[in-house]
Amino acid sequence: MTDNCLSKDKREIQQICTNFHSAIEFIGKRWMGAVIYSLLDGPKRYHEIVSSIPGISDRLLTERLRDLEREGLIVKNILNTCPKKVVYELTPVGKELKEVIRVLMEWVKNRKNS
Repeated sequence: MTDNCLSKDKREIQQICTNFHSAIEFIGKRWMGAVIYSLLDGPKRYHEIVSSIPGISDRLLTERLRDLEREGLIVKNILNTCPKKVVYELTPVGKELKEVIRVLMEWVKNRKNS
């Protein structure tokens, strides 16, 4: 019985590690954290996001927005205005990253200043 419990715990830990690694790789993609950070304050239009992230290219921002949308972390809302407007915002799942991103950004700032 002990072997079964140990085996189950080992598989569970292995699965947690695999999921953690995948999440870190996703968030760690170039500019991904900055895009999420930009949307933490609420919905934004494309030009607002790009202007809040110095150095990001249009191609890379578009790619990151698509990645986030595909993963269900943001939603792309097309407003019926003339001309049409597109607004990006975090989904409830994306908003769950709020504290993680804020703490990580604070950690980065503290490391930079030390």
